[in-house]
Amino acid sequence: MTHTGPAAFAAADLGASSGRVILGVLSDGRIELSQTARFVTPSTTIAYDGVEELHWDFETLIASVAHGVDVAQNSGIELRSIGIDTWGVDYGRVRADRTLLEDPYNYRDSRTDGIPDKLFADIPAATMYSRCGLQVMPFNTVFQLVAAAGQAGWDVTDQVLLLPDLIGHWFTGVGVAEMTIASTTGLLDVANRRWSAETLADVNRLYGLPLERVLPTLVEPGTVGAPAIRLAKPVPVVSVGGHDTASAVVTVPTTTDNFAYISSGTWSLVGLELDAPVLTPASRQLNFTNELGLDGTVRYLKNVMGLWVFSESIRTWEKTTPAVPLPDRLAAAAKLPPLAAVVDMNDERLLPPGDMPGRLAAMASETGQAAPRTQDEFARCIIDSLALTYRVAIRDACEMAGRDIEVVHIVGGGSQNALLCQLTAEATGLPVVAGPTEGTAMGNLLVQARAMGALSGGLGELRAIARASSELTRYTPGVLGISQQQWADAERRAFAR
Repeated sequence: MTHTGPAAFAAADLGASSGRVILGVLSDGRIELSQTARFVTPSTTIAYDGVEELHWDFETLIASVAHGVDVAQNSGIELRSIGIDTWGVDYGRVRADRTLLEDPYNYRDSRTDGIPDKLFADIPAATMYSRCGLQVMPFNTVFQLVAAAGQAGWDVTDQVLLLPDLIGHWFTGVGVAEMTIASTTGLLDVANRRWSAETLADVNRLYGLPLERVLPTLVEPGTVGAPAIRLAKPVPVVSVGGHDTASAVVTVPTTTDNFAYISSGTWSLVGLELDAPVLTPASRQLNFTNELGLDGTVRYLKNVMGLWVFSESIRTWEKTTPAVPLPDRLAAAAKLPPLAAVVDMNDERLLPPGDMPGRLAAMASETGQAAPRTQDEFARCIIDSLALTYRVAIRDACEMAGRDIEVVHIVGGGSQNALLCQLTAEATGLPVVAGPTEGTAMGNLLVQARAMGALSGGLGELRAIARASSELTRYTPGVLGISQQQWADAERRAFAR
């Protein structure tokens, strides 16, 4: 390490449900985190030609981020840089005068319904996968852009910027495309870490989208960018792992190369860290994605619906019944028999907001299971199903990549869910190490620290600091007495078709 004395950095860490600004102070091989702002990630509904569209309220979002960065800058220790990470796929269109044409669409908007089939009728899915290696999710940026092909304003669009880069552009006036967030678009040549000239040309020819002109220059995570001129004292904006999962994986506190990771929050991202993408037909059939990471790595993973299903169920219940503290819900669920009803947490019916318990009950009934009835039974169903879906995703990833693993790391907010962590150990038959809880913000901060010269080592050094700065909990399989045969039987029920 090359740093002497403390160094401070600010991370804007935005999830699709909530966002934070975190101040990180690096000193003596540890990084201490403190929160300077927390806020709900604001959505807004806009009526357009009589159709209600779901967007992100960018003005309110920026105000919240800017306030948190301002508090960090006035914390009494000199701020060296800021970095921004968000969820993937969403973008904004920017004019030459740096103004937005419209608030960015929320990926849960229905405008992409049917668009994947439309695109694949023109460009075969196998061709797209061979280029971008991206799993098919209805909201991938390429599908959003095809859905927007008929919109007005493309002639005055100067840049299309993905969300972390759009926020960075607001601070600096300079637009770039950070590599890890760009890898969520479906427009990248993932093997060569560049925009796919073939895909951009195809999309222009078929839909009239001038992507060659409006997509900005790609930069790798760790690139020191322009100064944030909107701050009282401008500091550089560092392109960190702009995709929140990329930042989270930086902090996986592994001591071995043979590990799987689960970045657990609104979404669960379940996979392996590889040196090269897996672009085989079998990988495409299993809908695995190849997203890019720090220092030339590939995050080979599957998106699992995650704790969104739980939080949306709680929202439904609290419309009619009093709120129950989360620890009490989980304690009650832990007392129920395991695997009574399990579902496929990759089912697209679980994506939109709404009556999540009703959907879960219908999915259980469709596969011949007795549907949950009480809130506790639904909670147990969700947590069991998450662990079961993790089991399948990790096993499939290992088979596709030809890798064996010896430990599963869970980072992010879900690492605090002891029931989920223990059930993941039971389901996989492997030890689970939970933590750091603030993995995404910590990864954002550590990449900044290295970019600004406060650290000089590789990914291993960043992970050593993450280990030293975190409270980790180890879960051993076999504690709950659930046999592998029980998990295998549950898998057959959940994934019955």
